Amino acid sequence: MRHLLTTVLVLVPTVAVAGDWPQFRGPNATGVSDEKNLPVEWSKTKGVAWRAELPGRGASSPVVVGNRVYVTCSSGTRDDRLHVLCFDADTGKQLWHRQLQGTGSTAAHPKTCMAANTPVADDTGVYALFATGDLAAFDADGTLRWYRSLVGDYPTITNAVGMASSPVLAAGRLIVPMDNAGESFVAALDTKYGRNVWKTERPREISWTTPLVRTVESGTELLFSGPKGLTAYDAATGAAHWTFKAGGGSVPVGVLDGDSLYLPVGGVSRFKIDAKGLAEKPEWAARDARTGYASPLVYAGKVYTADGQGFITCVDAKTGKSLYKERVKGAFSASPVAADGKVYFLNETGACTVIDAKAEGFEVLATNDLGEGSLGTPALARGRVFLRTDKALYAVGK
Repeated sequence: MRHLLTTVLVLVPTVAVAGDWPQFRGPNATGVSDEKNLPVEWSKTKGVAWRAELPGRGASSPVVVGNRVYVTCSSGTRDDRLHVLCFDADTGKQLWHRQLQGTGSTAAHPKTCMAANTPVADDTGVYALFATGDLAAFDADGTLRWYRSLVGDYPTITNAVGMASSPVLAAGRLIVPMDNAGESFVAALDTKYGRNVWKTERPREISWTTPLVRTVESGTELLFSGPKGLTAYDAATGAAHWTFKAGGGSVPVGVLDGDSLYLPVGGVSRFKIDAKGLAEKPEWAARDARTGYASPLVYAGKVYTADGQGFITCVDAKTGKSLYKERVKGAFSASPVAADGKVYFLNETGACTVIDAKAEGFEVLATNDLGEGSLGTPALARGRVFLRTDKALYAVGK
C-alpha cells in the first residue's frame, strides 16, 4: 500500500446492469453491444453529452459497469505516475481519482505508455493492471482492496517496448496475462485478496494479446494466443488442455462466435471449435482482411477489419467472400465495435468513421473528428459511445 499516493472519496457501491461494457472489447470480448439509439454524428461542439479532462495518456479502453466509467492513465517525466479514475456515466462528474507509483520499468515504444492494459470491472469495483507490472483492485467507492507489484514478486519481468495484455474475470478469479521476455506466465488471482490461486508458466516471448473466455462441458477455458500458438487453459486449475500451433499471434485477439473462432491469422481465418480444440484447417481464410493492431469484429453476418494503413475490409462471415475493401482516414489501433446496425472505427487521430452494417456495400454514415490522438477502443453502453483520447474522456450521445 505504500505506493498509494492520493485518496479522494465518493458514493455508494453500484449494481451491474444490462448494457455494461466491463472489459476490453466489451461483453464476451466480441466488440458487440445490444445498445440501441446510439449516436451517428458528433464533434467537439455537437453531440457530446460530457467531456472530462484526464491527467495523462492512455492506450487503454474505458470500461462501464452500472453508472460508473473507469479509465486508466499514466503521466510524469518517467511515465511512472499511474492513475485510475472513476466518473459518473450520466453526468461526467469525477467520483474518485487514485494514483500509484510505478515499480517496474517504464521502457516502451513512443506510441504507447504505461496505461496500455484495459482494466476489468464488475459490480464490486475495478481491477487495473499497468505496463509497469503494478496491479491494483479498488472497490466502487475507490477504496483500495489490494495492491501487488508483479515486478516485485517476479523481478525478471521485462518488455522493452511495453506491455498491453488486459486482465479478465473468469470462474470467479482475476486472470492476469503476463507474456514477456522474462518470467512469463498466466495466473488466476483471488479477487478478494489478490493472491495467486494458480500460476502457469508461458514461453518467454513478448506478446500483447488478451485471453478469451469460453464455457465447455468441463467448466471454463481461457484461450490465450502467443507467438508459439493458441493454448486453452482450465480457468479453475491453470492446466493446459490443448495447443493449436497455427493459431499464434502477438497483438490482435480473435473472436468467439458460437462454434466458430475467427482468428487474425492469414488475414482472418474461421475455424470450427469444440471441446477438444480447433479444427486442423480453417473453413476459410480471407487474406485481404488485414488486422494490424486492431482485433477483427464479427457482426450481423460479416467480419470487419481495420489496419494501420487506413483500410476497412468486410467479408462474409459464413464464406469469407470479400464484400469490400475501402480506405478511409487512418491508421487504426483501436478495434472496431458495433451495435444498433452501426460499426464504429476510431482512428489514431481521434476521427471515428461510422458505417451502416445493414447496407449491402460500403456506406459511411458519418466521420466524426475530435482532433485528439486516440488508441483506446471505444465502449458502447447506456445509449452512448465512450471515447478516450490523450486528453479527455468523452461520452457521446444523448
